[in-house]
Amino acid sequence: MFTVTKTEGHARRGVFTCPHGTVQTPVFMNVGTLGAIKGALSAADLEKIGTQVELSNTYHLHLRPGDQVVRKMGGLHKFMTWSGPILTDSGGFQVFSLASLRRIKEEGVHFASHIDGRKIFMGPEESMRIQSNLGSDIAMAFDECIENPAPYDYVKASCDRTARWLRRCKAELDRLNALPDTVNPGQVLFGINQGGTYPDLRIRHMEEIAQLDLPGYAIGGLAVGESTETMYEIIDAVEPHMPQDKPRYLMGVGTPSNIIEAVARGVDFFDCVMPARNARHGRLFTWSGAINLKNAKYELDTQPIDPQCDCPVCRRYSRAYLRHLFKAEEMLAMRLSVMHNLYFYNTLMARIREAIDGGVFQQFRSTYSEVLDRKI
Repeated sequence: MFTVTKTEGHARRGVFTCPHGTVQTPVFMNVGTLGAIKGALSAADLEKIGTQVELSNTYHLHLRPGDQVVRKMGGLHKFMTWSGPILTDSGGFQVFSLASLRRIKEEGVHFASHIDGRKIFMGPEESMRIQSNLGSDIAMAFDECIENPAPYDYVKASCDRTARWLRRCKAELDRLNALPDTVNPGQVLFGINQGGTYPDLRIRHMEEIAQLDLPGYAIGGLAVGESTETMYEIIDAVEPHMPQDKPRYLMGVGTPSNIIEAVARGVDFFDCVMPARNARHGRLFTWSGAINLKNAKYELDTQPIDPQCDCPVCRRYSRAYLRHLFKAEEMLAMRLSVMHNLYFYNTLMARIREAIDGGVFQQFRSTYSEVLDRKI
């Protein structure tokens, strides 16, 4: 399923194969929480901008339209007409983000819906059943994402519970994949490493879950309050204990520089709402740094967002026109800006892959890691 084809230092070039296609890694997964990219991009748009993997969320799709609805429509691929690979988050992040609306117990988590307040229960088995109904290619294990910093004893107990939940996830997904009417019997499970900002807990937890020999492993619970330096320290601590022949996924990260630095530390998969969210507010990424299109200096600017970019937006529209759309609160402003930012991220990953293939990744890193985080 996963082959590392080239390395440069800790950076890895690989190929991941799943029921709906082959993924070239390192890869950035475009986030469509509810089966759609916020900013009005369709599945056809994703194909045009170089998307390899689409990511959707188990908790949100369970609430609406309901995973049973998606199952009856033939699974998420058919429902959203996306033929490529899909990864579904487990709902574990909502254990963190909806902290005021949930209670954690050994059996799972009791939620109050953020939409209408109705009571919801989700545990490892429920998460696997929902993801099986969605039919994604990669199902993420149900875990607890912990706020950083958190007390050591709480983090340790949470890690132990997350490991127990992971065993339950594996058993349930194995059972579901053996059923004759499963939407995607080739669905695979990725485990998630937790441990907050404590290297010893991270390493202990990673060594424990690695024994399950899962198809892939993620580093979760980062970019949720800790400094960037601490995040890198945790990746450095965990990476030597992750299986060398399995893909590594850094969840919810991050900026272009974060991605380059994490690739340098051995990470293969990424996702983040940042490029789409920033785009909806006029913050656009370029190969010279980030710009804010709402600034007055772009009122008469005839240049594209980025003269070095060949995305559909940059080939046709000026900064002045896009700024006008934002000021006039036209929906097209968000659509075009999100399209550009996601194209930029997908192209960034393609250039990282090319650099590793050519043995010049360290040169690429030194050229762009700092520049791409600059605000112009």
